[in-house]
Amino acid sequence: MLRPEPLEDPQNKKNTSGTCGLGCCGCRAALPEQQKIPYATPSSVDTAGNSYEAGQANPSHIENSSYRLTGLSCADCAAKLHHKLGELPGIISVQLNFGTAALEVRHTCPAGDIVKVVKKSGYGIEAAGQVKPVGLKGLFYQQSVILTAISGLLLGTALALSLLGIEGPVLPSLYTASILTGGYKAARSGLYALKSFSLDINFLVIVAAAGAVAIGEWSEGATVVFLFSLGNMLQDYTMEKSRNSIRALMSLAPKEAMVKRRGFTISAPIDEILPGDILLVRPGERIAMDGNVLSGCSEVDQSPVTGESLPVAKEPGDKVYAGTVNGRGFMEITVTRTSRDNTLARIISLVEEAQAQRAPSQHFVEAFARIYTPLVIAAAALTGSLPSLVFGQPFAPWFERALILLVISCPCALVISTPVSIVAAISSAARKGVLIKGGAYLEEAGSLKVVAFDKTGTLTTGRPEIKEIFTAPGYTREKLVGIAAAIESCSEHPLAQAIMRLAKERGFDIPQCSAFRSHPGQGATAEIGGVTYLAGNHRLFQGLEIPPLLAQNLYELEEEGKTPVIIGTDSEVIGILAAAESLRDNAANTVKELRQAGIERIVMLTGDNPGAAASAASSLSVDEVHAGLLPEDKLQVVNSLMTQYGKLAMVGDGINDAPSLAAATVGIAMGPTGTDTALETADIALMAGELARIPYIIRLGRSTINIIRQNIAFSVLVKAIFIALTFAGITNLWMAVFADTGAALLVILNGMRLLQADQNKFRSSVA
Repeated sequence: MLRPEPLEDPQNKKNTSGTCGLGCCGCRAALPEQQKIPYATPSSVDTAGNSYEAGQANPSHIENSSYRLTGLSCADCAAKLHHKLGELPGIISVQLNFGTAALEVRHTCPAGDIVKVVKKSGYGIEAAGQVKPVGLKGLFYQQSVILTAISGLLLGTALALSLLGIEGPVLPSLYTASILTGGYKAARSGLYALKSFSLDINFLVIVAAAGAVAIGEWSEGATVVFLFSLGNMLQDYTMEKSRNSIRALMSLAPKEAMVKRRGFTISAPIDEILPGDILLVRPGERIAMDGNVLSGCSEVDQSPVTGESLPVAKEPGDKVYAGTVNGRGFMEITVTRTSRDNTLARIISLVEEAQAQRAPSQHFVEAFARIYTPLVIAAAALTGSLPSLVFGQPFAPWFERALILLVISCPCALVISTPVSIVAAISSAARKGVLIKGGAYLEEAGSLKVVAFDKTGTLTTGRPEIKEIFTAPGYTREKLVGIAAAIESCSEHPLAQAIMRLAKERGFDIPQCSAFRSHPGQGATAEIGGVTYLAGNHRLFQGLEIPPLLAQNLYELEEEGKTPVIIGTDSEVIGILAAAESLRDNAANTVKELRQAGIERIVMLTGDNPGAAASAASSLSVDEVHAGLLPEDKLQVVNSLMTQYGKLAMVGDGINDAPSLAAATVGIAMGPTGTDTALETADIALMAGELARIPYIIRLGRSTINIIRQNIAFSVLVKAIFIALTFAGITNLWMAVFADTGAALLVILNGMRLLQADQNKFRSSVA
């Protein structure tokens, strides 16, 4: 992450690469006029996302600024702020993510202009990276909280005096003081919204309070303002608590670390530490950078990054990650990545981008909100005018009903229902080492019917061992293994690593090779001493006759479920290496939990031979086995399964899985144990490679869908009931405010349950 410049510096220049969107009702920023933006070319609107591009400006004049907002608890209000910023002269593009309160702006105007608009709208703003988690203690020192407390005290005093029968000018004075203190922030924001021709909830509440005072309902006007202010305060706190989960990730890495340079040990900011530097990590310290252990041994708590419950032993050559905690040993670490490119930064970036993406359920919310608010405001206008003008009804009661409709016209609870749930769920998953790359994948995970697993490295340990060696006449075991190791020395395939381990453990000579070539799904070839050698499965040797004895060995190995690696040249087969691997300890339990989570069909896909596949499948009780598959075959099977059964998750860890991961409804990669290709292709990444996370993902997805549905149904029901009660003359203004802010607060709290979703069951499944 890049370090932001001070807010008030008009020359604030910063490069960022994150993408985010407005996770609320999806209002789009209006096109600014071209003359507002110096050096701009024609404008365009990105209607697919939640940002806009106002045109391409001269790159030498463009600045990129990143901020975090505070007090942003209303998604509809966030949409209006997004619109206001878009109309500011000199703005190139705006990206506002309600879920994380992150603001990214490309601009040619001074940064101070952006800050001014945000503050006038009633929100706090800090440079990205400077916002600290908000605790309950810190909340009491905020201006809005102090004003709300004073407003409540004045209102309580006035109500008490009224109950005691005390009349006179003192009561209106107390009510007025209560309205002014409690409504200060709302009035300021509401007036600014009015100037921008945008009616937000602040303006509507102030109009309602003023209307109540105008018809002599002083106590009701003051109560409306106080309850609204109190509700906003509680919403701010609960939303900030939800956002603190991602901010906690940002604070995992220390700001400085001890580095050995030119024989001296110095403390250096992590932004200045480069790959190749030697990091010194004392017992109990948090590791600041990604790297490899150079010297020393210890155990490292990797739970903040991977979610692993137990410390992991580290020795020279092992990888360590930024944000993890060293145990009792002292280690020297060779830094491999900068602070902007390490594992922790990558996790934070993925989580923020994921939280910014709109989930499918938001389309309904957006469509409903676009219709609901204008209709209710129109109904309020008609309610306040028609009965008295046309039917001769008394003005005051119908005017009050119109004010009530104005208050409940803002769809705050509805538009917040989806993003708050998605943010909480993705944050919860990230703390457990599960990176979900968007709300869409989370919702899809909750509606899966089929889970397909790759076998090697996914259901199995991914660490096969060479169990048997068979040679053709004229070849020794040492020579055969040496040739095989030479061919596989350039490959990262688990079978290649098993052959290399065997050669090194037995001290066999490994000749030099050249012209290495990988054949996905078949094996590899290389030149040794001018001769082309092959190592792979039977598909690589099609058309080549295998000696009868070796052919018999090959048949028996496949029947036993072992994986044969055939070694030969263009003209002959010279031997076979037999490999076997074990199932992961929790593979069988994972399959069992998937069935309990509602998965209807579990399938195994593998390029391995049918015997090895059948042996593993019988131990796991999977429903289908497809063996001997090439990458394109796996893709075909995945497409066929989705056509037959519906939504499918593909779980894999290798390059052969990449096409299938991309084609599946949800692609799940096994994290550090897998390849970069698989991780980039997948929709969900398991940082610790723990199979037990997969049932957790399914349960989390189902819980998220249920909570979103609960929130939407509750929000719509509350609005419908209050509209009906308003026309029946049963409600009043303070009840409307209480219902509106209370509904939003309950929706937030309900969504925040996902921060602890399934935690106990998850822990038991990985124990």
